[in-house]
Amino acid sequence: MSKPVIVFVGAVYPGQFGHLCDYLRKTDQAQSFFLTTPGHMERNRKRGNHILGFQPDGPIISDDRYYYSAKVERSARIGRGVLNALTAMRKHTRIDAVVAHSLWGAPHFLYDEIDAAIISYIEFPSFRAHGWDPAYPPDLAQRITDRNTEMLNFHQALNSDLVICPSLHAKNMFPAPLRSRIEVQLEGFDFAAMADPVNPVSGNGGKRGKGSKPVIGFAARDLSSAKGFETYVRLVDTLVERGVDAQFVAFGGAEEATYGYEQQAVKRQHGGKVTSFRDHLMLAYPRAAKVIEFPGKLPYHDFANRIAGIDIFLYPLKFGVANWGLVEILGRGGCVLAPDRGYAAELIQDDINGRLLPDDNEAWIAEINALMDDPARRYRYGQKARSMARAQYDLSVVAPRYMALFRQAMSNRAARIGRPAPG
Repeated sequence: MSKPVIVFVGAVYPGQFGHLCDYLRKTDQAQSFFLTTPGHMERNRKRGNHILGFQPDGPIISDDRYYYSAKVERSARIGRGVLNALTAMRKHTRIDAVVAHSLWGAPHFLYDEIDAAIISYIEFPSFRAHGWDPAYPPDLAQRITDRNTEMLNFHQALNSDLVICPSLHAKNMFPAPLRSRIEVQLEGFDFAAMADPVNPVSGNGGKRGKGSKPVIGFAARDLSSAKGFETYVRLVDTLVERGVDAQFVAFGGAEEATYGYEQQAVKRQHGGKVTSFRDHLMLAYPRAAKVIEFPGKLPYHDFANRIAGIDIFLYPLKFGVANWGLVEILGRGGCVLAPDRGYAAELIQDDINGRLLPDDNEAWIAEINALMDDPARRYRYGQKARSMARAQYDLSVVAPRYMALFRQAMSNRAARIGRPAPG
């Protein structure tokens, strides 16, 4: 088969698939382009002329909107702009496949309008399927709005030539009749570009200064309920109560919660005087509040240097379908404790490259204490985590898998319309 022409679509670059697009082009596996919004195109011109722009059909974020259909309208404005751009591109360039983010690339206007295979990336179908902490439920209006997003994603699962989800956990959130149309593949990482940190504070195999304390960490994009931050705080509170002498550090933003509704619950409970979930938890767990360090959002090289000094990562994920940060921590050799369910159990094999634990406070406390006294086991987990993550998720490994999926989508389309697959 000749080198295929693949267009990735997303309102943000590099965002979803940006690095994959660049890698496929660099390694000559595909003639790849990335279609994004004008601002992102302009900011990234130096990265190559394969980064193209589309103009959404009006503002994608506006106060002038009907609440219950705002997200669908946003996708419609994106989708109409994408259709215009691809139609123009198609006049001078063959397009074999379009790979679009389901919401921020919105491919649903492309069906039967573009002579190319349509591949939709759907992170998860809806928050109803994803789940939320029952202690912080959505309002009725938010639940109803979620139905529109779910409807849009189901429509894409039914009509795209292929759907890609980041995990089996995400795929299983779809109704059974749609799952045969969905393949699982997590994005790749350029591990070679992740330079080893300079003078880390400590490490799973490193040397500590005499009398230095072990470091027990948490790292996520946001300090949210879905990521398990409340569980981390509760565990720290228990450890401190029992006299455990350690350092505690939590990396992540406190300003917003990406995948839950706890921020609004906190504001209501405190009458607006407490605005972040983190600050609410610090009031609820005063012992933990005295010992947890919050570096906030750090420049990437500073973050990489700091996480290299963590002895034990607690990743008590409650809800989630793909956590890129967890893959990076494993790929950097972190010793991770995670739940024995959901997405984390797809990355970690118990007692091989980390530990998988039940949702039981005492089980986590016991394992933390055991690992604090066992640096050799921490090091073993970390080294295996590093080698396994790199063997499974390096860009050089996942790129051929994606190419196979893209060709599968092209074959699916050819069979559907009764035309030979591109060759």
